Amino acid sequence: MKRNLLFLAMVFAGAVQRVCGQDVAIKTNLLSDAVLSPNVGAEIGLAPKWTAGVVGQFNGWTLSHNRRWKHWSVQPGVRYWLCDRFGGHFFGAHLHGGQFNIGGFDGRLNMLGTDARKLKKSRFQGWFAGAGVSYGYMEGEIGIGYSYTRYDRFRCAGCGKKVETDRPHHYVGPTKAAVNLVYLF
Repeated sequence: MKRNLLFLAMVFAGAVQRVCGQDVAIKTNLLSDAVLSPNVGAEIGLAPKWTAGVVGQFNGWTLSHNRRWKHWSVQPGVRYWLCDRFGGHFFGAHLHGGQFNIGGFDGRLNMLGTDARKLKKSRFQGWFAGAGVSYGYMEGEIGIGYSYTRYDRFRCAGCGKKVETDRPHHYVGPTKAAVNLVYLF
């Protein structure tokens, strides 16, 4: 009888433990995954309408035809949810930083002070840091911001002939675009 009472007391104690929903989210950005830049993020609830999280991205692939698109980046941020956290509309602020080694691509884009057409015949290697703001709804998000970049430029994507050293670049424009696959627990 004592064992049965002890067993029931343990079951009851386990059943009345605090049960929380939507305190932590693990996510991946499907847009980044689609362009071969694996990423993972985690987000935790701070208050009923606030969350904080970080997303990391890494691309170490070696591509054919002397093309390079290697990079890593980290993007911590906070979100204010207009309804409950992890549901509905939100506004966010984020920082971002990382390193890159990119070249050999036929980038046909010249926008907001960034000329991607230079990627066809040159390789750029350097680092970046910046900040931005974002708006989103549930699993989707778009953000704009500023990035400061320092880079070295090489004559071609596959060679080591450096033609510019420690050059600065300022960028203002999109800094975040996400369609996330999210697991909440």
